[in-house]
Amino acid sequence: MSKTTAGEPTDAAAPEDLDVGVAGSQLSTAPTESSAGVPAMGVIGWARWFWRQLTSMRVALLLLLLLALGAIPGSLIPQTGTDATKVAEFEKAHPTLAPVYDRLGLFDVYSSVWFSAIYILLFVSLIGCIVPRTWQFVGQLRGRPPGAPKRLTRLPAYTTWRTGAEPEQVHEAALALLKKRRFRAHLAGDAVAAEKGYLREVGNLAFHIALIVMLTAFAWGQLFKMEGNKLVLEGDGFSNTLTQYDDFKSGTLFDADDLAPFSFSLKDFTGTYEVSGPNKGTPRTYQAALTYSEGAYGKEKKTTVKVNHPLEIGDSKVYLTAHGYAPVVTVKDGRGKVVFHDAVPLLPLDSNVTSSGVIKVYDGYRDAGGTKEQLAFQAFFLPSFAEGNEVSSAFPALLNPVLNLEPYHGDLGVDSGIPQSVYQLDKRNMKAFKDSKDLQLRDNLRPGETMTLPDGAGSITYEGTKEWANFQVTQQPGSGWALGGALAAIFGLAASLFIQRRRVWVRAVRGADGVTVVEMAGLGRSESAKVPEELGELAGILYDRAPGAPEDPDTPESTDPPEPRAVPAEGSEK
Repeated sequence: MSKTTAGEPTDAAAPEDLDVGVAGSQLSTAPTESSAGVPAMGVIGWARWFWRQLTSMRVALLLLLLLALGAIPGSLIPQTGTDATKVAEFEKAHPTLAPVYDRLGLFDVYSSVWFSAIYILLFVSLIGCIVPRTWQFVGQLRGRPPGAPKRLTRLPAYTTWRTGAEPEQVHEAALALLKKRRFRAHLAGDAVAAEKGYLREVGNLAFHIALIVMLTAFAWGQLFKMEGNKLVLEGDGFSNTLTQYDDFKSGTLFDADDLAPFSFSLKDFTGTYEVSGPNKGTPRTYQAALTYSEGAYGKEKKTTVKVNHPLEIGDSKVYLTAHGYAPVVTVKDGRGKVVFHDAVPLLPLDSNVTSSGVIKVYDGYRDAGGTKEQLAFQAFFLPSFAEGNEVSSAFPALLNPVLNLEPYHGDLGVDSGIPQSVYQLDKRNMKAFKDSKDLQLRDNLRPGETMTLPDGAGSITYEGTKEWANFQVTQQPGSGWALGGALAAIFGLAASLFIQRRRVWVRAVRGADGVTVVEMAGLGRSESAKVPEELGELAGILYDRAPGAPEDPDTPESTDPPEPRAVPAEGSEK
């Protein structure tokens, strides 16, 4: 007959408690928390104390929190490496606060001394945690589960019954059963000791190792990364050299010689849009047809670059990031001489590609009197002009293109040596052309139309429209390692959370009356319903192979498997 007994509470300092503690030892490789005390005098004592604090779990969590908090200013405050123009605007707008931010390194957070210190300390802390835990875990894998405690009744999950089978038969059946259930099992004295759930610790270690991989990949990528943008007109090309970029950013250790040798030309840009419904104007097709070659003498190849489908050449990726229009204009001076003929890219202002920019004529222009001057035209381009609306386009496609121009003459200020944007007009030394009503001259031109400047100052003709595409070229070493580390961290964390490491002991000894007494007990790292449930299932199967024996001749043999139960905690009521 099956029989269940309750464990009796004993003093906390009893030898049985120490025995149970040994049975539950090494269920984890986490270091034992020692009480914080004053280290021994001397450099070695202080160094040992500092190392223990640095490699403790609480310090690692604190450093992770500090790293997350330290990244917040990098998102809220303009960064020099990302947008130096915004940093300059911030310094101009906050003359008192900006010097303080500069001293604290808040304009370059990720390269600052304090952020690097947190980063390196976290790196060292993780390594200091992982190395000893890895060696400890390897030792556990090479070893065997510890033998059964003297009193199995003190374990959280416990059951017992009497059987007519021999102890050796029970041990053999228990070994076969536990090994079939993927337990590591062996016979230790009068009991079978088994353990399962080693993948929990593997996941835990994998999670910490993955963090190191991610930190290393992030640091490597920041030091050797590059990112540049280039606006390319249809029919024009690009060669991957530093001077070809419109803007360029790179890591501290990046060298221009590390640029991958390739070139490409934009043959055609194709953009189609929804013509009706709530998604009117939303792009349906957004792609650029390229011809590219690798190296100086590489064979030309054709490809199509789409959004989120970049061209990959070696370690470089070429992304399609933006699109717009470039009106082709011809400017003549007062004597009819062509002084400018080119396509001028304009920047989109809204989703319907209403665009703005400046057409600048720096050299070669003379007015009707032969005086040298410079010309500028404030330009607004409307790819789908709607009658009565002069400021915005009604649709992003070229359905009814109109070029709106405001002409100016004077000095553009380029001879001062101060750099200026090609998309903005400095009007301080420029005068507007006036119409017959002494108002700002302004006119809408359709393809083929001409604006004549007053007083024989010349003319400008809108010849047609080209399209342009903006490409972002990136080189981010370590991104694959970072992705692999992130995936490994997720799976490792899942394993450490959902897999429970537990131990099972099966003891079979002959009692005073000659009948074999079988005891089964289970122990997990933490309290969980899985341990009693699993022990009950194992006990039921083992009970079928070693059925219960009657207590006396008048009692029939029980056919019910034993039910495990949880032992009450020390000092609790039964």
